[in-house]
Amino acid sequence: MEHELPYGLRFSLLGRFFKKRLNEELMEKELTGVQLTVLKELERLESSGAAEVNQRDLEKISHVTHPTMTEILKRLERKEFISCRRSSVDRRHKCISSTEKSRQLRQELSEIDQAVLAELSRGLSRQQVDQLWEITDVMLKNAFEYYGKGSEEESDKNACKKPSGI
Repeated sequence: MEHELPYGLRFSLLGRFFKKRLNEELMEKELTGVQLTVLKELERLESSGAAEVNQRDLEKISHVTHPTMTEILKRLERKEFISCRRSSVDRRHKCISSTEKSRQLRQELSEIDQAVLAELSRGLSRQQVDQLWEITDVMLKNAFEYYGKGSEEESDKNACKKPSGI
């Protein structure tokens, strides 16, 4: 029966399983997917060497309005995942930084990701898992090249964006 499932459905089911496990962990930490996305974008900006990350940067990347981002940041700050202060560069802006709690969360989510992969690849040899990585790397590269065609604005609107770190 497994061989009858279309490829797209196979990938979708695997993606749903990963997402379900991640959501279980987020619920325990009282985080939403949107809040996690903002934390990931903040991490990406910080690791890219940005001197300061301000609210406006996160609004543009996340495609949300100023009031919406204000509420997201307030909640993340209350939960101690971020710290906010006035920018030393432009006092009109709020400078946002990850906290140790946020960095710890990244590590925990990475461990969950590894555990889910181990769970799903149970019964596969180390060589088969390595091959899986190689194959999916090529497939992702092809997908990003395909969706990267056209204008920047067009690819920005596309749901298939290359995540940071790939």
